[in-house]
Amino acid sequence: MYEQDYIMRLIKEMVRMILKLLFNIDTKSPSAELIEEQAEKEILNELLKLADSGRIIEAEEQIQQMVSGGNKRKLKIALIFYSYINDMTDEFLQQNDYSRDKLSSDLKALISLYGLESMAETFLEY
Repeated sequence: MYEQDYIMRLIKEMVRMILKLLFNIDTKSPSAELIEEQAEKEILNELLKLADSGRIIEAEEQIQQMVSGGNKRKLKIALIFYSYINDMTDEFLQQNDYSRDKLSSDLKALISLYGLESMAETFLEY
């Protein structure tokens, strides 16, 4: 349990730091309000609905397709999504074939697409 809490804190802090460094957004809790364009809000809301219904893997596949072009605004959507997933209970994640370790590795992979591998290693090596 303590290890999972520790992993949650690391993920949260890494997302916050990337939002601050790349987007000049200083927030304690990344949320949909950080997205300005309506079309991007709709994308995020659809991803969050998938996650809420237990279809986290499906939402994640959509994120992988979405970020493949390296668009920074899509990175912001993905970071908010992963922050949202990070706030879900371990039980919910397990019931839907997901885990904090998977979240951590998926977030590392995402960040690596944007050339931020060292940042991921700094925060997510535990």
